[in-house]
Amino acid sequence: MIVFSASQFSLVWGLVAAVAYALGALFGGRLSPQQSRNYLWLISLFHGLSVIASLIPTENELSHFGFAAALSATAWLVLLVYTIEHHWFPQMQTRWLMSGVGMVTVILPLLFPGQTLHSTSSAWLPFHWMLGMASYALFAAAVVHASLMSRAERQIRLGAVDPTGLPLLTLERLTFRFVNIGFGLLTATLLAGWLFGEQLYGSIHAIRLDHKTLFAILAWLVFAVLLWGRRYRGWRGSLAVRTLYVGALMLLMSYAGSRFVTEVVLGRHL
Repeated sequence: MIVFSASQFSLVWGLVAAVAYALGALFGGRLSPQQSRNYLWLISLFHGLSVIASLIPTENELSHFGFAAALSATAWLVLLVYTIEHHWFPQMQTRWLMSGVGMVTVILPLLFPGQTLHSTSSAWLPFHWMLGMASYALFAAAVVHASLMSRAERQIRLGAVDPTGLPLLTLERLTFRFVNIGFGLLTATLLAGWLFGEQLYGSIHAIRLDHKTLFAILAWLVFAVLLWGRRYRGWRGSLAVRTLYVGALMLLMSYAGSRFVTEVVLGRHL
């Protein structure tokens, strides 16, 4: 049975952010570029407050974290990236996609609050998770740009107007900029978990080679191959995009997917 166990603060800001996403999807097209940027910052604030509130313990319960909180934090960081990017590329149109994903992910933690942080966990553990979520977000941003790049290529072949509003080479450059930074953050996340796992999770819950870690390592290998192939083999177009999608899927399964199966399908908490 679904139980609303998130704090009232997280609940309020989560609902406010969901309404803001819905209004942005419906009426965002009527805003001027400056109004659109201001509204994006407002939604980012609401969504960010809901994410932060879910990690703050209350008087009656400890902090929670799970697959839904991971997806919400990732979507929030992607929104921040898009908000900053919108300042330089206001012609980029992904309003419906961002609003739909944002609305779903901001509501999910209210329905599935996740596991309670273990008492032996380090106070630095949320920062380790946020480092991982930042890599999630950058790869998610890369996937969004790669999909826009693929759509632009199809439109160019058909002789139609490019609906993305950005030149193809600009989209490609942005895509791999996100991949490079995300790869660096993912590397740092894996190294931190390997070197300081016992300090972060406690001696009983120290990091181990489970499904989460295995998928994360596989994702790292796929992204490493992608960057190698692009630099030394000149990978571009559909080959590079498909490899990016495979790596992103592996990364999604590494935490959010594994936790979804554990928390929702199996109904267990680790």
